[in-house]
Amino acid sequence: MIFNSVQFLIFFPIVTVLYFAFPLRCRWVWLLVSSYYFYMCWNPRYAALIAASTAITFCSGLLIQRETQKPPEAQRKKRWVALSFLLNLAILFFFKYWGFFSQNVIALGGLFDIQIQMPQFDILLPVGISFYTFQALSYTMDVYRGEIYAEKNFFKYALFVSFFPQLVAGPIERSKNLLVQVNQPHTFDPDRARDGMLLMLWGFFQKVVIADRIATLVDHVYNRWNEVAGISIVLATILFAVQIYCDFGGYSDIAIGAAQILGFRLMENFRQPYLSKSCGEFWRRWHISLSSWFRDYLYIPLGGNRKGKRRKYFNNFITFLVSGLWHGSQWSYVVWGGLNGIYQIIGDILKPFRQKIIHILHIPQHSKLWTAVRILMTFCFIDFAWLFFRAPSFMTAISMIRRTVIGLYPESLLAVGPDGTVTSLGIYTLGLDIAEFWLAIIAILILLIVDLIKEKRPIRPYIAKLPLVPRWAFYLVSLYIILIFGAYGPGFDAAAFIYFQF
Repeated sequence: MIFNSVQFLIFFPIVTVLYFAFPLRCRWVWLLVSSYYFYMCWNPRYAALIAASTAITFCSGLLIQRETQKPPEAQRKKRWVALSFLLNLAILFFFKYWGFFSQNVIALGGLFDIQIQMPQFDILLPVGISFYTFQALSYTMDVYRGEIYAEKNFFKYALFVSFFPQLVAGPIERSKNLLVQVNQPHTFDPDRARDGMLLMLWGFFQKVVIADRIATLVDHVYNRWNEVAGISIVLATILFAVQIYCDFGGYSDIAIGAAQILGFRLMENFRQPYLSKSCGEFWRRWHISLSSWFRDYLYIPLGGNRKGKRRKYFNNFITFLVSGLWHGSQWSYVVWGGLNGIYQIIGDILKPFRQKIIHILHIPQHSKLWTAVRILMTFCFIDFAWLFFRAPSFMTAISMIRRTVIGLYPESLLAVGPDGTVTSLGIYTLGLDIAEFWLAIIAILILLIVDLIKEKRPIRPYIAKLPLVPRWAFYLVSLYIILIFGAYGPGFDAAAFIYFQF
């Protein structure tokens, strides 16, 4: 069941109405049942995996809490933390990385003329396994650090791990935020529900009007990269940056809005990332829940920036390599993560040099022109890395870059007839016709305008203050635009969200 499906549009209102109809003391039970049903709609058997992860981290939390009361406890607590991580990561490794690991072991053996036989398993990657595994592991660490007390009710803890709005693609919540709210009473609040619905509408707009429409062109070019000109690859890569933002940002907005209607506050996951003025700032705005997870549970434990610059750069690079591997079991993801780590390291090394150049050239650092230049440069670096993320493999990405360099000429977007006249624009042969292409461009401009406004001030409180008639007119027009201009029907694939595969 995906958010942009008829099933969810039936499921969510029923869950919400019954949730507030039940007595306060048993509402969390209904949410737990609904969350497991939501997850089992993909594959009922894989509910056992999330239950196993829940049981392991729940028991480890209790054991860590017990050891805390028997000093000296540090070494014993570390053992339970290590066991919890080992078991959970073993499950994640088997289902997500075994095929990747075995392929590389066999390839490595081939380099030395050694034939290695590795067992192969025909398994389907459980949807959202990386998300709920990391969320459960963060609970173990939070109990170990004494930031929260271990939850004694297994089923309430199970709701924390499986809460359906953010179960399969985040935000990756922390126990000190979401688990605490499980124990709080939630009553229906019309204003809160209105804000949540507005955020869900914006999420649906990003997903079905922009992301799913752009996906048609992006998929066309990336599936036929050796048949198109380099400029088409550049265009598709730029549009993929928009697609993945609207796809994942749209999911996060729908998840946060749905949770808000139910009375839960989820953390912000995106904050206008393509308005960042540096690659470091981009990662403070993009997938915030994952970036902060790696910062708190990997980068800082490795030493962070406390042990000198060389160690800081090493820790940063390792963190981004692991982040790339978290996204997928292929080398192109690792390269993507490594590139983003290198960007930040080089940016930090060159910072004094940049400051000196700015001073010599008397460039006003806060001018709109200089800000725009920095934003554009940051986008170019981030977008180049996205090519590795989207390409089917690392070698395909290299071949696409080579083809782009060789065939980068704008004339390739023109279809020229035998007599030398331009008969049509080749850009409209990349999967989208003229109407769909320009509809996508208009929708992207709306996205940019909204992000620029949100950079200055929040929009939802302003809409809430509008008089009744214009406010409801805005709601109805927004819903109409999504229903009429959403990418539905036989010409489009109502695809799942990109991050479901992680």
